[in-house]
Amino acid sequence: MSSVAGTHAILEHVILGCGALFDARRAPMSTRLTVHPATDEVKPDPDGLLAMLADVWPADCGPMSLNLTSEGWLSALMEITPPTHLMIEVPAFLAADAAWEQRIRARAADGVAMVLKGRPLSPLPADLMSCFKLAIVDRADDRRLANNPPPGGAVRTVPFVQSGNANPAEAGDSFKRGAHAVLGWPLGDPPDGSKPKKGVPGSVQVVMDLIQRVEREEPAAKLEAVLRGDPSLAFRLMRYINSPGFGLSVEINSFSHALMMLGYGRLKRWLALLMTSAIDDPDLKPMMFLAVRRGLFMEELARAHGDETTRNEVFLCGVFSLLDRMLGQTFGQLLGSLPVPERVAQALVHSEGPYRPYLELAIAVEMESPIDIREHTEAMLLTPGEVNRAALKAMGTARQLRAD
Repeated sequence: MSSVAGTHAILEHVILGCGALFDARRAPMSTRLTVHPATDEVKPDPDGLLAMLADVWPADCGPMSLNLTSEGWLSALMEITPPTHLMIEVPAFLAADAAWEQRIRARAADGVAMVLKGRPLSPLPADLMSCFKLAIVDRADDRRLANNPPPGGAVRTVPFVQSGNANPAEAGDSFKRGAHAVLGWPLGDPPDGSKPKKGVPGSVQVVMDLIQRVEREEPAAKLEAVLRGDPSLAFRLMRYINSPGFGLSVEINSFSHALMMLGYGRLKRWLALLMTSAIDDPDLKPMMFLAVRRGLFMEELARAHGDETTRNEVFLCGVFSLLDRMLGQTFGQLLGSLPVPERVAQALVHSEGPYRPYLELAIAVEMESPIDIREHTEAMLLTPGEVNRAALKAMGTARQLRAD
């Protein structure tokens, strides 16, 4: 992502939520950006929005779905032609309005990509439906899920995206029923310790061992010997460290070289990334992506207000924040064998401490909840611009770090 995001005044006047659409391979298919005016007095600025996105999310970053919560902002955006990799979400109740029907047809003829958001109360004309690339259908509103025949025997002619799933099993069910993607990834409930503790996969155990050794600052030769026992992990680590998101000017070609360039403190953060990628369950891939993005977002928030130790620790806090769900163990169980700084443990185990507000804000941005984002932003004495810039930077870097 370009650093020029900081030059766009619009970021001070909107609240951004950063979601994602995941495809059947459990890979992020498209980014979703929710845009909400920070106050009722903010006037629509579609040109400013598109100028900002041209810098931070150009076409080579992939598709992005724009969810504008204000009808005024949406109406203004529909008057101009965005790049084709940006899709505009149109609520179903507006699509059923006669004036909007005409506008939608005209914009589709101009090549504007649109997404129908929600289920219309009555079927839309076939030619109007053909104007949309995708349709977002909430699980609670999906007639086919309840085995109820659609009105008039209507058939779906537009690929559908399922929203509102509560857990990974429901997301899997959506794909079985033909969903093109799911909106967000349902995390399900965290483990409560009532079930037998799951075994830690061997590859994850290797990374946990490495983190413990890095914590003890063992010599590079001993660390490299551990990695040699799992060549695929060594390969993944080199991919992460040499990715554009890491920003090194030289190529790292060995673990010893990485340690020399990074030091023990910075190396541990990338081992945290390696741990999430070492879990092979396909249903957990979206959680890995979200955990990495959380960590990057929290690190960006701390960049202006904390030292390097704080930045590294909040990054670890975000990356590890979904590890309980990934491994089926409570944080109390996990952190018995995984050394983390005390302030990270406070946030994950006890939901308290100085890093908990960072995590709560990260979750609010991930959930695309403007009310919660505003509440946590104000509680942390941050400005909308600070939060928005951190969120956009994290989105871009997370994409660069994907090591599928």
